[in-house]
Amino acid sequence: MSKVTTNTESLPVVASKKFDIGHFARTYMIVGVLILFVAALAILTQGNSIDPRNLVNVIRQVSAIGIIGVGMTFVIITLGIDLSVGSILGLSAVVAASLAQVPGGSLVKFQGVDVPVWVAVFAGLAVGALAGFTNGILIAKFRLAPFIATLGMMSIARGLAYIYTGDGRPFSGLKPEFNALGQGYLIPNAKVPENGLFPLPVVLFIAVALIATFVLSFTKFGRYTYAIGGNEVAARVSGIRIPRVTIIIYTISGVLAALAGVLWAARIGSGNSTLGQGIELDAITAVIVGGTSFKGGIGKIWGTVVGALLIGTINNGLDLLNVSPFLQIVVKGCIIIIAIIIDERKNSKKA
Repeated sequence: MSKVTTNTESLPVVASKKFDIGHFARTYMIVGVLILFVAALAILTQGNSIDPRNLVNVIRQVSAIGIIGVGMTFVIITLGIDLSVGSILGLSAVVAASLAQVPGGSLVKFQGVDVPVWVAVFAGLAVGALAGFTNGILIAKFRLAPFIATLGMMSIARGLAYIYTGDGRPFSGLKPEFNALGQGYLIPNAKVPENGLFPLPVVLFIAVALIATFVLSFTKFGRYTYAIGGNEVAARVSGIRIPRVTIIIYTISGVLAALAGVLWAARIGSGNSTLGQGIELDAITAVIVGGTSFKGGIGKIWGTVVGALLIGTINNGLDLLNVSPFLQIVVKGCIIIIAIIIDERKNSKKA
């Protein structure tokens, strides 16, 4: 009986990929920071910050920042910026609220007109789409810098919101069906309405985040978005229609800002021309802290979601600690600077 031998030296060697703890730490550091902030605030506020009701309110409030942040992620990945989202939110909110008022009140914008709720919502989203589309045209066709184009739109949209409201008064007395978009739950509790499951703004935020994740990760449009931010010259040479993609991206940003405005108006039960002031700072902070690079071509939606939760946690914690709202603005500005410094250091190491 002959002995069978095997020459192991002739077999192909499969290289095992080592676990890079440094890369893992850099990628998911934001999650650890969020956990640390939640734990620290729970101690400082004697557990008030992690009270279930408070957590639900925080996540509900974060939804507006997160939804805008999703659109901002697309924008910043392509080396852009959208400073107009807060003003678009305010304009869309007052338009939608004015159409969602209960007929017959003394302060109704359109007396004698009973507009269906879906028409009011659609009108608000259409306003955001038009503003975002205009931003895209100015940037893609007229070659304006994103900072300049959206800065101009920020002023225009806010001014139009003031003009639309006349004397600046809020549009109140909104239909219950409209308010339910911001105050309701996916699974309502008939006995205790405020204790339902899954607030609708949170559900919509999650849906927007999942759709955006799919688009960025599994579609040509997502690949084009990363390509434009990574190397615009190479993207143009490869046949990507950069103006078209840019216009779509800024339109998406406008629509999501409008959606946040509709939900915000529904949550507080009124549409005010001052809504959304400063929220662009929160959205940009959430995106940058979440790992999207100002250098372009890098960014993940999940990072923006965690970044929005972090900003919401910080805002809520500082409120519970009775910290001045003006100091809160300083804190968020410092967070942006620190995040950009970290981003710059990461990019310099890669180079």
